[in-house]
Amino acid sequence: MVNFKKRMNRPYIILHMISSVNGKILTEPWRHTRAWENVKDTFDEMYKSFETDGWICGRVTMEKDFSDETPQLITPDFEISGDYYVGDETAKSFAVAVDPSGKIGWTKNEIDGDHIIEILSNKVSNEYLYYLQRRKISYIISGKDSVDLVSAFQRLSELFPIKSLLLQGGGYLNGSMLNLGLVDELNILVLPITDLNEGPTSLELGNYRKLNMVNDLTLVSADAKKNGEVHLRYKTLNSKTIR
Repeated sequence: MVNFKKRMNRPYIILHMISSVNGKILTEPWRHTRAWENVKDTFDEMYKSFETDGWICGRVTMEKDFSDETPQLITPDFEISGDYYVGDETAKSFAVAVDPSGKIGWTKNEIDGDHIIEILSNKVSNEYLYYLQRRKISYIISGKDSVDLVSAFQRLSELFPIKSLLLQGGGYLNGSMLNLGLVDELNILVLPITDLNEGPTSLELGNYRKLNMVNDLTLVSADAKKNGEVHLRYKTLNSKTIR
């Protein structure tokens, strides 16, 4: 078992993406390629090898790949108080959705056994909080008009048994978290394809435009696979924790 240590009172966060040579991350156009055929059956094995306590995605990615209903909103006959809610105190693995305004719909409080935690801003409605509570979906409210990611991930560490998380997009969430110093490690699997379609790359300019947008990295390993894909692993300079 990999031993992760919390740093700065937050989880250790690994950015893990699969990309084309030119950085694109939307995989639909690749489904007919030889490169995709060579790696598609190894994704689950690669994901499990990180042995983290859960994973993180932004709203667009969650809605596209995992949301299973339109939220059924009911006005509660009481005021929803507090800035967090724990829907399952026994959960050991987690799916974290960054959803500032509260838009994602869920029929269950887990994804493949991973308990759902919504990260919200104060723009969220009482109706949506009531919706989450009725489904026993956990949430943390952090930030006024947009999510305060630094505070949110500190709260994750305080409220849940989370030492490590896998960050898996989209590109704007990845870029925002990197610029805020919330990413400790980057693992990029580069497939031997180019993709000239419009779409995001692994790291896009998010809401934190005034921060340093150039980041030095330390190469940990570069592993060229037999079918042409390359697994690149970097640590960020702000990361002092050894994995």
